[in-house]
Amino acid sequence: MITSSANQQIKRILQLNKKAKTRYEQRVFVVEGMKMCMEAPRERVEAMYVSESFLKEEDRRKKVQSYSYEVLTDSLFRTVSDTQTPQGILCLVKMPEYCLEDLLGNTPGCRNQKQEEGRRNPHLLILESIQDPGNLGTMIRTAEGAGATGILMDKTSADIFHPKTIRATMGALYRMPFYIASDLPAAVLTLKEQGISMYAAHLAGALSYHQPDYRQPVGFLIGNEGNGLSPEITGLADTLIRIPMEGKVESLNAAVAAALLMYEARRQRGL
Repeated sequence: MITSSANQQIKRILQLNKKAKTRYEQRVFVVEGMKMCMEAPRERVEAMYVSESFLKEEDRRKKVQSYSYEVLTDSLFRTVSDTQTPQGILCLVKMPEYCLEDLLGNTPGCRNQKQEEGRRNPHLLILESIQDPGNLGTMIRTAEGAGATGILMDKTSADIFHPKTIRATMGALYRMPFYIASDLPAAVLTLKEQGISMYAAHLAGALSYHQPDYRQPVGFLIGNEGNGLSPEITGLADTLIRIPMEGKVESLNAAVAAALLMYEARRQRGL
């Protein structure tokens, strides 16, 4: 049992929770809670930690009995937890590796597959400078629910492995392919060259969001919560679309806007 905050494993967990730089250097992130730990791909679980009180419940003990884990005192677990009411279990998980091609619905793993067999009709969410981790996590979760094939985002967006982002995904992070582009405009152009039509949610849009045909390969461009899309990314859109609103509201929450667009694509595709 680990009882001291001076333990190197404890120090590591704290650093991984607090610093994105540490997460990316080690290619590892922290997940908390029974659902997130049990849904993590087994081969990517690097370490598991549980609290003393966690092991007092038989059903919980049974769920982790096939794992190797370290036990922490309850007070120490509260120290390393990023939540107000810890469930008593957390894991260190290795980051997945995706490439841009994986977002198109091919078999993940950057295998550059050329065959069309089993390929899904691309349905992408493309994010520019999303700042709120909760918004980002919600969009990842919604993307999975709407049947999106992948998410493209830039490095100025919130960290996808931030504890708040991870919690908001409710496990979708393990299943939704994503690619963080160092050059978002170049990545968007690459996708356009592969026949993906780009639609930008924009106040200047002439078409209502339900009017275009989304049965073709599509990408939805969603911008920063406060400033929207930059002129450069807006200029890459094939079509500007708008979401009609009543009253004095000028725009919707970015995650809500993304949900409306992705589910409209799902509806049109008969899914």
